[in-house]
Amino acid sequence: MRVSAQSASLEKKWTTDTTLRVPESVYFDAKSNVLFVANIDGQPWANDGQGFISKMSPDGKITSLHWVDGLNSPKGMGIHGNRLYVADMSQVVEIDIAKGAIVTRHAIPDALNLNDLSVDPKGTVYVTDSKRKKVHTLINGKSAVLLDSATNGLKGPNGVLYRADGLLVLDAGAVFRAGKDGKLTKLADVTRGTDGIEHVQGDEYIVSCWQGEVFYVNIKTGTATKVLDTQANKLQSADIGYDAKKKIVYVPTFFGNNVSAYQLNVTK
Repeated sequence: MRVSAQSASLEKKWTTDTTLRVPESVYFDAKSNVLFVANIDGQPWANDGQGFISKMSPDGKITSLHWVDGLNSPKGMGIHGNRLYVADMSQVVEIDIAKGAIVTRHAIPDALNLNDLSVDPKGTVYVTDSKRKKVHTLINGKSAVLLDSATNGLKGPNGVLYRADGLLVLDAGAVFRAGKDGKLTKLADVTRGTDGIEHVQGDEYIVSCWQGEVFYVNIKTGTATKVLDTQANKLQSADIGYDAKKKIVYVPTFFGNNVSAYQLNVTK
């Protein structure tokens, strides 16, 4: 029987230099032991072609700053097979990881501000549109609306994470689970600006909030414990990455132009 966490904390391990350019999202690929970083390099929601993806080693070294260029305002990422999928304004960009090249740009009809993205084991992509208040699916290149404001009451979804027992969606400062019927059930209140979500163990998750806060959230008990606050330093905490084996949380600081790594310590 699993015992719920009694307390959690983050201990900083390293911070990169500031050569990154408005990093919004970090994705840790355990298979290749590589960190992918989505750089907006400009205004947060601009179609300017300046966005790019960087590659980093888990110890914070930028191994390829402009690994893939030609994006606009890239944000959430996910991997299936040898493909890296990136939410980029009105498109989901598909990148061949081995070649480091864009393969396809999947247009999502009526999308405006695609934000976070998650991929399930079968390759279905789930992507949020914060402006249009929708969650889309992308299956074999074809998109469909899964959740929206009119039917499901979404107010501005951001973070999304596939789980076998239901898709988790961050919206309006809380964690929700989408049932098979599309009904959203609130699992835990966090705070404003909910951005990224990563699974730690059991019912426990790490949730970042853009303004500079990170919380340890237990969706079974509905509790959220603050483990990081960088607001005084004017450092954001955007879409986090997570190394589940080593329990390392990677936090992109957006306008701070760097990524920081923290050791997650959980006391039972």
